[in-house]
Amino acid sequence: MSSAVFEPFIAQSRWFGGKGRAFTVTRIEQIGTVGDTPETVILLVEVTFAEGDTELYQLPVSFHEEEQARIDHALIGVVDGRFAYDAVHDREAMAAYLHAFAAAPALDEVDPPEAGAPLRFVRLPGHDLDLEASASIFSGEQSNSSVFYGEDAVLKIFRKITAGENPDVTTHRALTEAGSTHVAALYGWIGYDDAQLGMLQQFLRTASDGWGQALASVRDLFAEADLHAEEVGGDFASEAARLGEALSEVHQQLRDSFDTSRLPAAEVAAVMAGRLEDAIEIVPELAEHAAGARAVFTAMAGLGDVEVQRVHGDLHLGQTLRTVAGWKFVDFEGEPAKPLAVRLLPDSPWRDVAGMTRSFDYAPHAVAASLPEDSPDEAHQRQVRAEEWARRNRRAFLASYCGELSAQDRILLTAYVVDKAIYECVYEARNRPTWLSIPLEGVARLTS
Repeated sequence: MSSAVFEPFIAQSRWFGGKGRAFTVTRIEQIGTVGDTPETVILLVEVTFAEGDTELYQLPVSFHEEEQARIDHALIGVVDGRFAYDAVHDREAMAAYLHAFAAAPALDEVDPPEAGAPLRFVRLPGHDLDLEASASIFSGEQSNSSVFYGEDAVLKIFRKITAGENPDVTTHRALTEAGSTHVAALYGWIGYDDAQLGMLQQFLRTASDGWGQALASVRDLFAEADLHAEEVGGDFASEAARLGEALSEVHQQLRDSFDTSRLPAAEVAAVMAGRLEDAIEIVPELAEHAAGARAVFTAMAGLGDVEVQRVHGDLHLGQTLRTVAGWKFVDFEGEPAKPLAVRLLPDSPWRDVAGMTRSFDYAPHAVAASLPEDSPDEAHQRQVRAEEWARRNRRAFLASYCGELSAQDRILLTAYVVDKAIYECVYEARNRPTWLSIPLEGVARLTS
């Protein structure tokens, strides 16, 4: 297959992590065939950047003898005389994936396939797939591609492939087998060699996005000039409390399912302090808060050891779904910018708690930033209401997660929250400069 066909398509794909960088396709490997009507194959495509580093991407491709107008937006090009399409947009091609899962013996019937085996579909017992369900792609995703099968299941295709276990698969498997009610049940996964290429999960039919619910609550508050957060119809505090309870249960289940250990607090604090120094190079505005941040990390360094375990790693309101059965957590891959080996390392559960508390701060200030400029008095009032909403929901969440914070817990949580806010400053400076003030004000508040 000619690499020239694939390069333009990869360059403009939402899931490609090297946008803006010069690259060439240096290897294309066909690792298996999933269906024959249309012929659907899985390719692993290696790209090499001008700087010399490489990345590996998964590209499912369906081949047709004639152009398919209904999926012309997914056309890759003409390959060996046939029209090649990104198969996640092709209903018939994705139906073949579902049938491949259904045909795979359940793990309670056979031994698990060994790593290093060829392309394999692995199915967990306990759920009969709806083979009549129509496939449709979820259009809002960035780094991966998800396909819905009616209201029965969701297939997530991992695009960037790295050798080793994918924590989204292994964590969901552990929580599913533990009977967790706070994740979408894992139905199976796709493996090849020592990598995992995708996962099939329960479809959460009644789910609504936690971030969207929080924003709606804030808008309700801002619309009521004379009411406090607890008096507004859309008060979010009870939901924040339920989130805290759910996260506490998930953390306990992860402690029971994976190894736990301890790390010297001074070692963890030194890593945080190093990230601060790196961040100042990118966000010079952080320099005036550096002394306060260093003091927070120094206090953490004196605590002895930190308990670490398997955690979510990138938790915020956007990684939560509200269903009639309660809150669910999604996307256990960890921070996407970190190497897979780092994302698999145990971390403190306070990492997840810090992510959620920062998200409660983000929601009201993001709404405020989206509203028209007002008089200084109105802007000040909105700021006061935003801080009130954030404080109320942080407290409700923490009270349900752990009850009363001990002095040591408070020091740990503060350090992890500051570390998270510093990470957010770098992210916003690079991606949404108009939002930089949100995490920057968070750092200032925590370090003053």
